Amino acid sequence: MPMPASKPPPWKKPKPRGQRAQPLSPAQKAAARQRAEDNGRPYPNLIDNMWAVRQPRADGVADAAGEE
Repeated sequence: MPMPASKPPPWKKPKPRGQRAQPLSPAQKAAARQRAEDNGRPYPNLIDNMWAVRQPRADGVADAAGEE
């Protein structure tokens, strides 16, 4: 039985098209920093930042994921 094809890691994927990059809010930055610290890293990595984007912005702006 062949092994299933694995998905490429996020750092090898091209950028999504048609979406403008939106900087992390201060609350999202703090969440990413806390997650990195909890996992023994001195600063957040790409995965921490990708996780933080999915967290609430806490600045009154709906995120690009379609929350209303």
